Amino acid sequence: MSESLKFLLPYNNKLKKRSTEDVELLVIHCTELPNIKTAREYGEKIHYQSGTGNSGHYYVSKQGDSYQWVENNRIAHHVKDHNNNSVGIELDNLGRYPNWHKTNAQVMHDEYPPTQINSLIELITKLQKQLPNLKYITGHEDLDTRLIPSENNPEIFIRRKMDPGKLFPWAQVMKKITLINIGTLGKKL
Repeated sequence: MSESLKFLLPYNNKLKKRSTEDVELLVIHCTELPNIKTAREYGEKIHYQSGTGNSGHYYVSKQGDSYQWVENNRIAHHVKDHNNNSVGIELDNLGRYPNWHKTNAQVMHDEYPPTQINSLIELITKLQKQLPNLKYITGHEDLDTRLIPSENNPEIFIRRKMDPGKLFPWAQVMKKITLINIGTLGKKL
């Protein structure tokens, strides 16, 4: 695996600073890419005039390896309108890859391995100790509910974001942590 996975993103220091006391929300994502190395390549792409891109703070591989690519005191671009007060954790998962926005690819089939979920729970437990005001958790799909025209039929609108998806084991995770799940899937538990 590439050594670059172990380091902060090259633009980490260009991201806006914040107090870690401002962080009250944890957002669970999935990469919707073939592997963690590809996720790093996407994370390093520059999308903004500030010289920064889109990335979560943490990434957890299917093998259970955790990586921090953005510091907690930096505002990462990981979820529209909720970046200032949140930390994003990306889970290595295919999601809808490579047809994210096609009408025939709107079901996620890639399960989350137990090793990955155990590492996620360990990471969340660690973050609860590091971030004094962290009290909520939700999925990306609950915060970004925008609809967009599908690529193969613009008359049909689909969800822009569906991660971490229905295969994410919310019940298992919530039994092991003390955060409050404010997402729709969490409310069904």
